[in-house]
Amino acid sequence: MPNSNYEAADVGEGSSSSKDEIIKGLNEDLAREYKAIIQYVVYSSTLKGAEYSDIAEQLKKHASQELAHALEVSRQIDYLGGDPTMKSKEAEYSKDSKTMLEMDLKAEQETIKNYRERIRQAERSGEFALSEALRDIIRQEQDHEIDLKDALGL
Repeated sequence: MPNSNYEAADVGEGSSSSKDEIIKGLNEDLAREYKAIIQYVVYSSTLKGAEYSDIAEQLKKHASQELAHALEVSRQIDYLGGDPTMKSKEAEYSKDSKTMLEMDLKAEQETIKNYRERIRQAERSGEFALSEALRDIIRQEQDHEIDLKDALGL
Protein backbone atom coordinates (compact mmCIF):
# COMPACT_ATOMS: atom_id res chain seq x y z
CA MET A 1 0.00 0.00 0.00
CA PRO A 2 1.66 3.27 -1.12
CA ASN A 3 2.06 6.07 1.37
CA SER A 4 1.26 9.69 0.58
CA ASN A 5 4.95 10.63 0.25
CA TYR A 6 5.45 7.95 -2.38
CA GLU A 7 2.36 9.06 -4.30
CA ALA A 8 3.44 12.70 -4.23
CA ALA A 9 6.90 11.78 -5.50
CA ASP A 10 5.34 9.56 -8.15
CA VAL A 11 3.02 12.29 -9.42
CA GLY A 12 5.60 15.05 -9.74
CA GLU A 13 9.33 15.29 -9.77
CA GLY A 14 9.43 18.53 -7.80
CA SER A 15 11.57 18.73 -4.72
CA SER A 16 10.36 20.37 -1.54
CA SER A 17 12.60 23.36 -2.32
CA SER A 18 10.92 23.83 -5.72
CA LYS A 19 7.52 23.54 -4.01
CA ASP A 20 8.64 26.16 -1.51
CA GLU A 21 9.65 28.43 -4.41
CA ILE A 22 6.27 27.90 -6.08
CA ILE A 23 4.46 28.68 -2.80
CA LYS A 24 6.57 31.81 -2.33
CA GLY A 25 5.78 32.93 -5.88
CA LEU A 26 2.09 32.12 -5.52
CA ASN A 27 1.96 34.22 -2.35
CA GLU A 28 3.45 37.13 -4.32
CA ASP A 29 0.77 36.52 -6.97
CA LEU A 30 -1.91 36.43 -4.28
CA ALA A 31 -0.70 39.76 -2.87
CA ARG A 32 -0.93 41.22 -6.41
CA GLU A 33 -4.50 39.88 -6.73
CA TYR A 34 -5.46 41.61 -3.47
CA LYS A 35 -3.99 44.86 -4.81
CA ALA A 36 -5.94 44.46 -8.07
CA ILE A 37 -9.20 43.93 -6.17
CA ILE A 38 -8.64 47.10 -4.14
CA GLN A 39 -7.70 49.18 -7.17
CA TYR A 40 -10.56 47.93 -9.34
CA VAL A 41 -13.12 48.55 -6.59
CA VAL A 42 -11.88 52.10 -5.99
CA TYR A 43 -11.20 53.00 -9.62
CA SER A 44 -14.60 51.74 -10.81
CA SER A 45 -16.18 54.25 -8.42
CA THR A 46 -13.84 57.19 -8.94
CA LEU A 47 -13.10 57.30 -12.69
CA LYS A 48 -14.28 60.66 -14.03
CA GLY A 49 -15.40 61.53 -17.53
CA ALA A 50 -17.95 60.20 -19.99
CA GLU A 51 -15.20 58.51 -22.01
CA TYR A 52 -14.53 56.23 -19.05
CA SER A 53 -18.09 55.12 -18.22
CA ASP A 54 -17.80 51.83 -20.14
CA ILE A 55 -14.47 50.87 -18.59
CA ALA A 56 -15.76 51.78 -15.12
CA GLU A 57 -18.41 49.06 -15.53
CA GLN A 58 -15.75 46.65 -16.81
CA LEU A 59 -13.59 47.34 -13.75
CA LYS A 60 -16.43 46.18 -11.49
CA LYS A 61 -16.39 42.85 -13.35
CA HIS A 62 -12.60 42.74 -13.19
CA ALA A 63 -12.78 43.16 -9.39
CA SER A 64 -14.98 40.09 -8.99
CA GLN A 65 -12.78 38.08 -11.38
CA GLU A 66 -9.69 39.08 -9.41
CA LEU A 67 -11.41 37.87 -6.25
CA ALA A 68 -12.00 34.51 -7.96
CA HIS A 69 -8.31 34.44 -8.91
CA ALA A 70 -7.30 35.17 -5.31
CA LEU A 71 -9.52 32.36 -4.07
CA GLU A 72 -8.02 29.90 -6.56
CA VAL A 73 -4.42 30.93 -5.86
CA SER A 74 -5.07 30.67 -2.12
CA ARG A 75 -6.53 27.18 -2.61
CA GLN A 76 -3.48 26.12 -4.60
CA ILE A 77 -1.10 27.46 -1.94
CA ASP A 78 -2.96 25.49 0.71
CA TYR A 79 -2.93 22.35 -1.46
CA LEU A 80 0.85 22.64 -1.82
CA GLY A 81 1.20 22.86 1.96
CA GLY A 82 1.74 26.59 2.25
CA ASP A 83 -0.02 29.35 4.14
CA PRO A 84 -1.75 31.92 1.93
CA THR A 85 -0.60 35.47 2.62
CA MET A 86 -2.93 38.01 4.11
CA LYS A 87 -0.82 40.93 2.90
CA SER A 88 -1.52 42.96 -0.21
CA LYS A 89 0.92 44.70 -2.48
CA GLU A 90 0.48 48.42 -1.94
CA ALA A 91 -2.43 49.77 -3.97
CA GLU A 92 -1.82 52.85 -6.09
CA TYR A 93 -4.12 55.80 -6.63
CA SER A 94 -4.35 58.89 -8.76
CA LYS A 95 -7.03 61.53 -9.17
CA ASP A 96 -6.39 61.39 -12.92
CA SER A 97 -8.57 58.77 -14.65
CA LYS A 98 -6.10 58.04 -17.44
CA THR A 99 -3.30 57.54 -14.91
CA MET A 100 -5.49 55.11 -12.94
CA LEU A 101 -6.03 53.00 -16.05
CA GLU A 102 -2.33 53.14 -16.94
CA MET A 103 -1.46 51.88 -13.44
CA ASP A 104 -3.96 49.04 -13.85
CA LEU A 105 -2.57 48.14 -17.27
CA LYS A 106 0.99 48.02 -15.93
CA ALA A 107 -0.18 45.85 -13.02
CA GLU A 108 -1.99 43.44 -15.36
CA GLN A 109 1.09 43.11 -17.53
CA GLU A 110 3.24 42.39 -14.48
CA THR A 111 0.69 39.84 -13.26
CA ILE A 112 0.65 38.04 -16.62
CA LYS A 113 4.46 37.93 -16.68
CA ASN A 114 4.56 36.47 -13.17
CA TYR A 115 1.88 33.87 -13.85
CA ARG A 116 3.81 32.73 -16.94
CA GLU A 117 6.84 32.16 -14.73
CA ARG A 118 4.71 30.34 -12.17
CA ILE A 119 3.39 28.03 -14.92
CA ARG A 120 6.96 27.20 -15.93
CA GLN A 121 7.84 26.48 -12.29
CA ALA A 122 4.76 24.30 -11.84
CA GLU A 123 5.48 22.26 -14.96
CA ARG A 124 9.14 21.76 -14.03
CA SER A 125 7.94 20.44 -10.67
CA GLY A 126 5.28 18.18 -12.16
CA GLU A 127 2.42 20.30 -10.75
CA PHE A 128 0.36 20.10 -13.95
CA ALA A 129 -3.03 20.79 -12.34
CA LEU A 130 -1.58 24.02 -10.94
CA SER A 131 -0.27 25.06 -14.34
CA GLU A 132 -3.72 24.46 -15.87
CA ALA A 133 -5.43 26.49 -13.13
CA LEU A 134 -2.99 29.34 -13.76
CA ARG A 135 -3.62 29.19 -17.51
CA ASP A 136 -7.32 29.81 -16.82
CA ILE A 137 -6.39 32.84 -14.71
CA ILE A 138 -4.01 34.19 -17.38
CA ARG A 139 -6.79 34.09 -19.98
CA GLN A 140 -8.86 36.45 -17.86
CA GLU A 141 -5.88 38.64 -17.02
CA GLN A 142 -5.18 39.02 -20.75
CA ASP A 143 -8.83 40.00 -21.28
CA HIS A 144 -8.37 42.67 -18.60
CA GLU A 145 -5.25 43.90 -20.38
CA ILE A 146 -7.19 44.15 -23.66
CA ASP A 147 -10.06 46.05 -21.97
CA LEU A 148 -7.62 48.52 -20.44
CA LYS A 149 -5.70 49.04 -23.70
CA ASP A 150 -8.98 49.65 -25.51
CA ALA A 151 -10.05 52.21 -22.90
CA LEU A 152 -6.68 53.94 -23.22
CA GLY A 153 -6.81 53.89 -27.02
CA LEU A 154 -3.68 51.73 -27.30
